[in-house]
Amino acid sequence: MKLNKHLKRIEEMVLFAFFGAIMYLSAQIDIVPNVHPLSLFIAAFTEVYRVKALIPIYVYVFLEGLMGGFGLWWYPYLYIWTVLWLLIMLIPRNINEVAAGILITVLTTLHGIGFGLLYMPYQCYVFFKGDWSFAYIWLLNGLPFDMMHAVGNFVSSLLSLPLVMLLCKLGNYQYPFRRIKTKKNG
Repeated sequence: MKLNKHLKRIEEMVLFAFFGAIMYLSAQIDIVPNVHPLSLFIAAFTEVYRVKALIPIYVYVFLEGLMGGFGLWWYPYLYIWTVLWLLIMLIPRNINEVAAGILITVLTTLHGIGFGLLYMPYQCYVFFKGDWSFAYIWLLNGLPFDMMHAVGNFVSSLLSLPLVMLLCKLGNYQYPFRRIKTKKNG
């Protein structure tokens, strides 16, 4: 019995490390700037694994620093992705799956457009020595990139419920939302 418990933990750790690596690799495919499926993965992992979803998020953050250099740009990643995780955690369990899908889409889209705003306090104090006027100019200059980020998050979030369903089936987890009854599924 104890061995099975340890094997389950090892299995989870390997799985979460793999998920973090997938997140890192997906962020490197940067055909359009700031458009990547990170928010999709964070939303799906959070809905299925809850608090444990922080493990692949921080594996991803660590890999970003390791591969890109732990420069000043990296430190906001320690909290920016956790904000999205927290927003997704606030979605009630056992709500209608359509409502859950809409909430996930809205929250990931808002996170995309608010990425620069979340980055701004750090940017202000580290690079602008607390001068918020420069920070606002920086924010306005980055707005087109945040808009692209929001559009990318919107599009990728449309796949969140199918990914949640797949992860639940593969890991034998309970699907967190109420299914809509149709003629097909009874």
